[in-house]
This record gives sequence, structure tokens and C-alpha cells, in this order.
Amino acid sequence: MSQLDEAKETLNTLRVAMSVAFAILLFIVGAIVKRYDTDKVDQIFWVESGFVFAVLISIFLIIRKIIKKTKEIREL
Repeated sequence: MSQLDEAKETLNTLRVAMSVAFAILLFIVGAIVKRYDTDKVDQIFWVESGFVFAVLISIFLIIRKIIKKTKEIREL
């Protein structure tokens, strides 16, 4: 497998990971809103809120890797 094909495959994998991360983020935010609407602001609510920030950081890191891989493909 050439370097270009390998970089493209990695880029596609990162895009899929980003899509999955966005789906997880939407699901968790929906659960947080549902708990807030029913006045269930408890420990689970705060754990979910912390998890949202963790998912946002992971999305940010995935986007940075996508940008890096895109530049790498441009150079090949």
C-alpha cells in the first residue's frame, strides 16, 4: 500500500470517528436536557456534563488530526 493510500485510509477512519463522536455528543446532550427538564439535576447529570466536555475535547483532537492528515496528503 502506498503512502498516499495509507494517508487516505487514515483520513477516512478519522472522519468516521468524528461522526461517531458527534452522534455520541448529541445523544448525551439530549439526555442532559431531558434530565434538566424533569428537574433531575443529580450526580448523573453532572457526570454526563463532564462527559460532554471530554467528547468535545476528543472531537477537537480528531479535527486537528484530520487537518494534519489533509496537509500530509497535499504534500504527497
